[in-house]
Amino acid sequence: MATHPFSASKLFIAALVLVGQTAYAQSSSTPNAAAIKDFPNRTIRVVVPYVAGGPMDFIGRYLDQKLQPALGQTMIIDNRPGAGGAIGTDMVAKAAPDGYTILNTSSSHASLPVVSKSLPYDPIKDLQPITQIANSVGFIIAVRNDLPAKNLMEFIADAKANPNKYNFGSGGIGNVMQFAGEYFNTSAGIKTQHIPFKGVGQAITELMAGRIDFVLGPGTGLSTYIKSGKIRALAITAKKRWSELPDVPTADEAGLKDFAYIPFYGYWYPAGVPKEIVNKMRLDIAKVLEQPETKKAFFDQGFEVVGSTPEEFAKVIANEIELNKRLAANIKFTE
Repeated sequence: MATHPFSASKLFIAALVLVGQTAYAQSSSTPNAAAIKDFPNRTIRVVVPYVAGGPMDFIGRYLDQKLQPALGQTMIIDNRPGAGGAIGTDMVAKAAPDGYTILNTSSSHASLPVVSKSLPYDPIKDLQPITQIANSVGFIIAVRNDLPAKNLMEFIADAKANPNKYNFGSGGIGNVMQFAGEYFNTSAGIKTQHIPFKGVGQAITELMAGRIDFVLGPGTGLSTYIKSGKIRALAITAKKRWSELPDVPTADEAGLKDFAYIPFYGYWYPAGVPKEIVNKMRLDIAKVLEQPETKKAFFDQGFEVVGSTPEEFAKVIANEIELNKRLAANIKFTE
């Protein structure tokens, strides 16, 4: 979960959690008992609401490979980008509640409804959590190679002296990368311009080309280009360094005291999927996440595995939505 300095409304969170848990508890109406017992008997579609190449693709493809023996079926990745993740998410929200369509996304699920007032779905009522798969080991604050600043505080000093001189890219309006960037602006006391793209991969491509100035993004998408010298890393938004980029300091070490931003990643079903199917999928995923080789593979890509229950994940989501509301109150977002 992202780390924010704002206090959440316990009443609001309790209401959100209650709605989510009620939908989960009452989700045993369809399909019929025979279909539940036979689950799964065909391919499962895992919808990623962004272009290919982002961190969710790694999660989906890895779990597909590892879950095939337990499920006896394949899980295909279906990238459906657009509207900051809303198009793919809406597809899942409106899918048949039979367990064969899964949403694979990130903290953006809790930020998009805060900045978009016209979503065609309700993130709590229309989608039910399966499990929180992982937390990020932190986002990387990465800049184009020819940016003059050599470290984080030099960059912040120049941005303070020149409001809106710099811009940052994200995977779209309401994407977790936008919230990371806006939270960075607020914490550092700077003003930079947000440039939305259709996915993480596009934002990174634009950064390497020098057409945008910086991003706060996942290690899985950035580390290769940092190691090859195509972009530069100024800091990581975690409380400790990442072993894949041991020379990159935390933001706190780099001078931005107490700054941390740690997104989450998870799986959701459309509301109405029977709890027996939800539990089977959650338990099969948990077994994979408990494997030492999985923990290492995920950590190497910038994740720390979690494997929560649906109820635990519902609480994380509710807290994040409330915290994002408080952050967004001080920021102007454009749809």
